[in-house]
Formats: sequence, structure tokens, C-alpha cells
Amino acid sequence: MDNGKIKVWDPVVRIFHWTLVATFFIDYVTEDELLTIHVWAGYVLLAVVGIRIIWGFIGSQYARFTDFITRPTVALQYLKDTLYLRAERYIGHNPIGGYMVLILLSGVTLTGLSGILLYGASEHAGPVAHLFSVNNDAWEDILEEIHEFFANFTLSMVVIHIAGVVIESKIHNENLARAMWDGYKQKL
Repeated sequence: MDNGKIKVWDPVVRIFHWTLVATFFIDYVTEDELLTIHVWAGYVLLAVVGIRIIWGFIGSQYARFTDFITRPTVALQYLKDTLYLRAERYIGHNPIGGYMVLILLSGVTLTGLSGILLYGASEHAGPVAHLFSVNNDAWEDILEEIHEFFANFTLSMVVIHIAGVVIESKIHNENLARAMWDGYKQKL
């Protein structure tokens, strides 16, 4: 029976999304106080980002980067149309959402990689500890600033992403968070 819905988000995309949400939250709130948890959550983040990047090339239709990465002019026009509450509805990611995917993947990756470097410099542990065999506070300070910058940048993009989901849900009268949970959206 056709209930007017279409399967959009496959299990890999949905598991990736909610794992990313949980592990980024864990990483952000643990910081130095629970370093082991912080580090392992960071490793999980980088692993799921790696899987998502691969899935962006070989995954289902709406998971592929080719489905939602548009020319910047298309994304800017979509943003303008959204501000005037006349944005076109998309089954998959809209043009701004597509760029947000890239920004968030990049932000999480840069946060994770800078975290690995910081862990090596400050704790002399992790996969790059051998690069920091001499105790060098300057490296630790620089890497900590870089890591915190990327973490805060990524968090700010998460806030913008959530605002975009709320606005888009209101404009098109659909619950996009639920769609990312169960995988279904209303057909066009």
C-alpha cells in the first residue's frame, strides 16, 4: 500500500548521522576531564566520517555526493529563496544542506585530526606520539588552540544546521529530524 512516503535515508546514512551526533556531544562535554573517553569518541568520529565519505561515492541515491552537491550559485539562490519562504522542496538534501554536509564532515575531520596531534604532543600517546618525543609546550599550546577552534567552529555549524532543519521543516511542513530517524519523507 502506498502511504505517500518514500524511503530517502538508508541505514548507513541514519546510523552515521546519529552516531556522529552522540559522539560529537560526548567529545564536546568530556574534553580533558575524561580524556580516555574523549579520545576514543574522537576515534569513532573519524571512523564514521571515513565510512560516510566512502558511502558518499558508493551509497544509495540520496547518500551520494553527486545527488546534493551543486554549484555555489544554486546554493546561494536556494538560501535566498529560503529567506523569502519560497524555497523548493527536495527529497534528499537541498543545496544548502549539501554544503552543510561538506562543512560538517570537514569540521569533524579537522577537529579529530588536530585532536590526534594534540594527544600526541600533550600525552605522548596515540598514533602520532613518536612525532613529539621531546616535551615541547609550544606545540601543545598551538595544537590545543587549533583543536578548540575547530571544535567550536564545528559546534557553531551544528547550531546553524539544526536551525536550518527547523526552518526547512516549518517551510515544507515536514519533520526532517524524524525523516533522518526512520528514513522516510513525503513524496514530492
